[in-house]
Amino acid sequence: MKKMFCSGLLAGFFLCSSAYAADYVIDSEKAHAFISFKIQHLGYSWIKGRFNSFEGNFSYDPEKPQEAKVEVTIDATSIDTNYEKRDEHLRSSDFLNIDAFSQAHFIDESLQLQDDGTYLLQGQFTLHGVTNPLTIKVDKVGEGNDPWGGYRAGFEGETHFTIADYGMDVTRLGPSSQQVYLTLSIEGIRQ
Repeated sequence: MKKMFCSGLLAGFFLCSSAYAADYVIDSEKAHAFISFKIQHLGYSWIKGRFNSFEGNFSYDPEKPQEAKVEVTIDATSIDTNYEKRDEHLRSSDFLNIDAFSQAHFIDESLQLQDDGTYLLQGQFTLHGVTNPLTIKVDKVGEGNDPWGGYRAGFEGETHFTIADYGMDVTRLGPSSQQVYLTLSIEGIRQ
């Protein structure tokens, strides 16, 4: 009886300790998640835009954040800078070349908690058919029950990369237009 009680207690402990681990689907369908970007225009102003179509998922345990998993796929054809002629040019072989590379993809390798309470998410980012390491600084926005009986968790991340590292030649745009700055506002629904 004592052995059975101890086994039950241990099983309960492991079940409780892993109860916080959960899988989430990014709520991009109902526009509760956004991927936006900005790039300088000739050093005079900023061009801002977003990707209207993407999907992804993550797993997250607040007790063990280092075990988190993240994967996001972006539909590069959905680029939107609020000016259709520019968007057509960005989709062309001069830039994204969507006929050959219609998707961008990020998959995590590690998540590290920083002293200031933020996280560094490191992974591999594929764009324009080229894959490079990418580090995203992440803030947890919050988590909890939603009004529809579900449970949500939200994060916001920022990163930047050099366009040339992804095989696109944009030297004609000038030295101030070589970096793209990404902001990822991610809200996930627990499954």
